[in-house]
Amino acid sequence: MSAAYRELERRGWLEFRKGSGVYVRSLGETAASAFATRLGLDQLIAAFLSMARAQGFSLAEVQGRVKHWLGLQPPDHFLVVEPDEGLREILAAEIAEATGFRVRGAGLAEAGREGATAGAAVVALYGQAEEVRRALPEGVAPLLLRARSVPDSLKGEEKPPPDAVVSVVSRWPKFLEWARVVLVAAGLDADALNFRDAREDGWAAGLRSSALVITDALTLKELPAGIHARVFRVVADSSLDELRAFVERYLTAGVAIQ
Repeated sequence: MSAAYRELERRGWLEFRKGSGVYVRSLGETAASAFATRLGLDQLIAAFLSMARAQGFSLAEVQGRVKHWLGLQPPDHFLVVEPDEGLREILAAEIAEATGFRVRGAGLAEAGREGATAGAAVVALYGQAEEVRRALPEGVAPLLLRARSVPDSLKGEEKPPPDAVVSVVSRWPKFLEWARVVLVAAGLDADALNFRDAREDGWAAGLRSSALVITDALTLKELPAGIHARVFRVVADSSLDELRAFVERYLTAGVAIQ
């Protein structure tokens, strides 16, 4: 009994209160909804197995056909594999915005775990191609993304007046460094650049007085209302077009019976 209680506690069903006893843990609305969804899926699977066994199919036959059908299913999300967490979040935001498809991220260690890539179309930057390939399970190949060039980042942007303040805002420190290189290469005075780390308190103070605000696709959502910002994107337009085509070609197609 004690071992059973401990197992239920480990799974989050029970909680031990010192000097008071053992109590059923209260499920919040989100947890209860997730449990109901899992329960419904389990019931569907149990009904399917019962019907298959009743018709005389062996477990080996059922397992083989289920594996076959799972292999025919198109991916249901993109998995961004990138060791840098800050960059990973920005890449996920850009891809989700461009494709409207579900996106999640993973580091190298997580991507190599069993089942981590199930149902996923794995994507990674070309610069991380070899590391990502080594980390992924055998037989899983990533779609590789090109990074945006400096000229592409500046395309269509008018150069601000010499005395104008240009603010660069991001939660990813390397974005701030990259933006400095891009803007100085474009001829802007380094002293006129104002860099804001969006992880720090008060980062948005006085931002409206800037002639131009530059940010990434993720931090854009956190800017105060009314601020028009220019987004410097990491992924090249050509790669975003390829991902859109991937979604259109593979993820909207039906699966034929085989």
